[in-house]
Amino acid sequence: METLLLPFSPRFIVLTICSVVTALLLGFGLFDHKAFDLVLIPLLIFGALTLLGVHDLTQKSHAVLRNYPISAHLRFLLEEIRPEMRQYFFESEKDGMPFSRDTRAVVYQRAKMVLDKRPFGTQEDVYREGYEWMHHSVAPKPHADEKFRITIGGPDCTRPYSASVFNISAMSFGALSPNAVRALNAGARKGGFAHDTGEGGFSPYHRENGGDIIWEIGSGYFGCRHRDGSFNPEEFARVAADDQIKMVELKVSQGAKPGHGGVLPAAKVSEEISKIRGVAIGEDCISPASHGAFSTPLEMMAFIGEMRRLSGGKPAGFKLCIGHPWEFLAICKAMLESGIYPDFIVVDGNEGGTGAAPLEFMDHLGMPMREGVNFVHNALVGIRARDRIRIGASGKIATAFDMARAMAIGADWCNSARGFMFSLGCIQSLSCHTDRCPTGVTTQDPIRNRALVVPDKIERVHNYHHSTLHALAELIAAAGLEHPQELRSIHFSQRASTTEVQSFARLYPTLRPGELLDGTNDVRFRDAWSMARADSFTPVG
Repeated sequence: METLLLPFSPRFIVLTICSVVTALLLGFGLFDHKAFDLVLIPLLIFGALTLLGVHDLTQKSHAVLRNYPISAHLRFLLEEIRPEMRQYFFESEKDGMPFSRDTRAVVYQRAKMVLDKRPFGTQEDVYREGYEWMHHSVAPKPHADEKFRITIGGPDCTRPYSASVFNISAMSFGALSPNAVRALNAGARKGGFAHDTGEGGFSPYHRENGGDIIWEIGSGYFGCRHRDGSFNPEEFARVAADDQIKMVELKVSQGAKPGHGGVLPAAKVSEEISKIRGVAIGEDCISPASHGAFSTPLEMMAFIGEMRRLSGGKPAGFKLCIGHPWEFLAICKAMLESGIYPDFIVVDGNEGGTGAAPLEFMDHLGMPMREGVNFVHNALVGIRARDRIRIGASGKIATAFDMARAMAIGADWCNSARGFMFSLGCIQSLSCHTDRCPTGVTTQDPIRNRALVVPDKIERVHNYHHSTLHALAELIAAAGLEHPQELRSIHFSQRASTTEVQSFARLYPTLRPGELLDGTNDVRFRDAWSMARADSFTPVG
């Protein structure tokens, strides 16, 4: 009973008890008849609210109601108000940041497997600058297999992984609650897609349900570190041997806060966090801004090769948000010089999400995802390495159109973090950094966390993934294609002004195979390529 009552104020508990006692007294005739008449109506109202509160406490479908009984019904009531009325109180369907009401709604609807169609035509201004669309075919294809998959693993990989083209992006235990991690991983297992651990380590909550894991290793080397914070190869090999781990990923930077480390204060390093992250109890848990295991592009490639070897030949790659162009091109030169190539690269955009970051980092640091994906794609084409390296895209991806657009300009698959958070019940309250998440998704508070009922959310995670791939299959078929890998930049256009339209092929031009090696005049690469050096991230000159 303690766990049941703690989330609610003493006033709520006292009023509930008083209501029950009053009802008993009235039932036994201990109140005067006239007094009974005076209190009957208020008593009935209060009793009904009490029953509603008890129902909210015990139901398992809505996390908000479990944490905020009775009062949370106001939110659902307002959601039902006609669209034109909502505009007076809340944003319109296309407003709202970072995700619009319409985008959030379609995720909720697909997660719950309810009607996700829209009436009365688009609410987009199709003549505004920046509006984008996908071209369809007059000879559409039948819907293709919705289980779109790709194989990740180059020539040096002995244990390639067949991955879904839509997976859960990196979110650590600690940033997410235990129940959120449980539900995501079980949903991934049911749907046959992958779950990235984030840099916080491969926790017991990731292991519990056996879903495919991409193990991310950050600069703190959590889960595979010595006491001094340095990389521990023996511990890495031990953990990476787990069959549940399908790929190992080195986090170089994160889109929402590239170049920014972090500190989990000593007071928050519990025994559980200590075991999972491999840090001492009661000491600051530091995630440095840069890696200590390497300092040059050549050393980074050697480290990637070592990760692949220690994991027993599993696909090894890295994630980054593109910053200085010459630094990524220096990595490309290191690949050529060392002969060591990653199996995959995940490109995060500066529009990506995070639980907490400085405003300046979120708003103005790092390359947006689309430009980053296209830059990496072109760089690999330019050194004739694109065929052996897969590219993942991460950054504000929630719908099938988001996926198709990213894949048309260079991505092989897409990751989503906040999309899957919405499928868990996230309402974009923007309180992730406060530990007061109202739906139990991003909190370590066990009282709030209990609102997220794992069996119910497993189904919603699975449904969202399945429905999004179904929508992607419909888009692909309408374009006359059979697989997302057939998408090209020529399949999309953007309005440059009210009277001018330009193809994505013009917005995102592609280098010729080997063009960087042969010498290029492309202004996006020419100077940066000449500045890049394999032995240092510092540019030439």
